[in-house]
Amino acid sequence: MKRNKALVVFSGGQDSTTCLYWAKAHFDEVWALSLRYGQKHATEVEVAEKIAQKAGVHFEAKDAPLIGSLGANSLTNSDIVMDETQPEESFPNTFVPGRNMFFLAIAAVYAREHGIFDLVTGVSQTDFSGYPDCRDAFIRSLNVTINLAMDEQFVIHTPLMWLDKSETWALADSFGVLDLVRNETLTCYNGIPGDGCGHCPACKLRREGLEKYLKSKK
Repeated sequence: MKRNKALVVFSGGQDSTTCLYWAKAHFDEVWALSLRYGQKHATEVEVAEKIAQKAGVHFEAKDAPLIGSLGANSLTNSDIVMDETQPEESFPNTFVPGRNMFFLAIAAVYAREHGIFDLVTGVSQTDFSGYPDCRDAFIRSLNVTINLAMDEQFVIHTPLMWLDKSETWALADSFGVLDLVRNETLTCYNGIPGDGCGHCPACKLRREGLEKYLKSKK
């Protein structure tokens, strides 16, 4: 059964685009919110708007530069060379501290003003790349905190939480948008749409998942 309205935290990448179409399958009305937080690959917001228009959902982008300015990371600071592998004893420097916490808190306030209480995000504990704010325990905790903070009953949906990238590709294919996700989304940390640069962490994970999925279909 479809519920009424949902807001997708939307970057225009593989995961959030798959979630956008998941939301369209489960809700009568879908909104998409993108955030400009000082990311070097800021063209993702333009990509997100084009995909949202194609999907027929309401789109809005908001400026939140504070998120990227608080911590040292390679996604917002051009002087930091991006980690291409996972460090053994620390977070990758592509980790933007608190990003998903900020994203979902902002999304909840925005959603409340539009009578929306279902939030959708593309985080995954299975392929979380060492980012602690992609874990299920964090999302559950934040959901409770947001509800207490605003005395509302939000539900944060995480359709990809227990899926690896291969399974995420399969989900996109089940919605008939495999080619759209492959060719029109922007997952690459270097800002290259589609298959991307091929060597940043996001591109590697995306490509490995696609190859695994395509092989499973043969």
